[in-house]
Amino acid sequence: MVSRALSTTLARSLRSAVRRPTPLRSLATAVSQSPFTEITTLSNGLTVATEAHPHAQTATVGVWIDAGSRAETDANNGTAHFLEHMAFKGTGRRSQHALELEVENLGAHLNAYTSREQTVYYAKSFRKDVPQAVDIISDILQNSKLDSGAIERERDVIVREQQEVDKQYEEVVFDHLHAVAYQGQALGRTILGPKKNILSIKRDDLASYIKTNYTADRMVLVGAGGVDHGELVKAAERSFGTLPVSPNPIPLGRNTHPKPDFVGSEVRIRDDDIPTAHIAVAVEGVSWSSPDYYPMLVMQSIFGNWDRALGSASFLSSRLSDTIAKHNLANSYMSFSTSYSDTGLWGIYLVTENLNNLDDLLHFTLREWTRMSIAPSVGEVERAKSQLKASLLLGLDGTTAIAEDIGRQLVTSGQRVTPRQIENAIDAVTPEEIKRVAQKYLWDKDIALAALGSIEGLLDYNRIRADTSSLIY
Repeated sequence: MVSRALSTTLARSLRSAVRRPTPLRSLATAVSQSPFTEITTLSNGLTVATEAHPHAQTATVGVWIDAGSRAETDANNGTAHFLEHMAFKGTGRRSQHALELEVENLGAHLNAYTSREQTVYYAKSFRKDVPQAVDIISDILQNSKLDSGAIERERDVIVREQQEVDKQYEEVVFDHLHAVAYQGQALGRTILGPKKNILSIKRDDLASYIKTNYTADRMVLVGAGGVDHGELVKAAERSFGTLPVSPNPIPLGRNTHPKPDFVGSEVRIRDDDIPTAHIAVAVEGVSWSSPDYYPMLVMQSIFGNWDRALGSASFLSSRLSDTIAKHNLANSYMSFSTSYSDTGLWGIYLVTENLNNLDDLLHFTLREWTRMSIAPSVGEVERAKSQLKASLLLGLDGTTAIAEDIGRQLVTSGQRVTPRQIENAIDAVTPEEIKRVAQKYLWDKDIALAALGSIEGLLDYNRIRADTSSLIY
């Protein structure tokens, strides 16, 4: 009886539910519109850019300056990097101890770095401390003491840093690669500068570099994460409003230097005490703003990176890695596409202990380059596009990475390309596009070559150069 009554009740309930469907409670969280970049230019030319994430409790704020070692001369090469070291040695308002204590009390991180075309000072802090972080960065940029005693002490630090860099073969090879590719030109100089400059740079050199390059029209103040655009603009007006302007201001993204000449040439540093050969080969690449920027990145991704210590090449997508592994031609390789405001270097860095087959290593590598001009496959292009998108988009994980992306783009091109636009640009690359850019930049083009270590078996430059136009692939 009870069973029949229960059955009748359930049946009525089900019929009622069918007649009047009850909406289910959604457990999904509403997703706000994707973050976008807001940009404001102050009256003195300083650009303020933000990408706000309303729920973020931390933020990265920093200043990207359109000046690095490329803005130097032979006489003062190393000044920009020297200034980076002097940034945290005290200002007119804060002693070194007070500066360090203030940053520690905020729980913030303060850092700086120098490249060939940019100098960057940035801080990562809680969102409530963003105005104070901006004030600290502003104080460092405009009021550094540049104390003579601190300068003398820092010389030894930079010399030791240079000695450490000289032990890193990859760094040495790439410095020499720039030196031969851009002979006698600003991009060919190192970032640290020669030792004689490090030992002779004076306070007047540092002050002169600041006066010439640390101007409002050459700077971008960037905030990412827990920032409010309006508040950052107000903080910028307080802290950077009196920053001077260049005598002849140039909009961001416009070239301030004459385009350098790429020189097909080589440098060989033979050192038989090094048991391996380290070889970098490059052609002239593309600038940040070139329409061929993304096709060249996809082509670089086709070759990718390989290291025999990390697994079997037969499971990798690159035909070059399979050939090199099969014939034991190299320990590792790394393809690269390095861009600057008006030029670039595209190539590969090879490391091998198989010293008797250096010619084969270069031959098979450049044979794969020529294949891109003739028959890149659909499969390898699509695979490279997916890998490139993953690499670029995963590289934007975190407020510091986002701030870096915004600052670099605004300084080099004057605009921000969004992650969606980047994805669309990569998706648009076809095998025909790869073939076109390969014929334009790789086929029968002069190469720059830098080699270090046990390189006695490395054949003549002209023999290597000839492989850039082989019809046999």
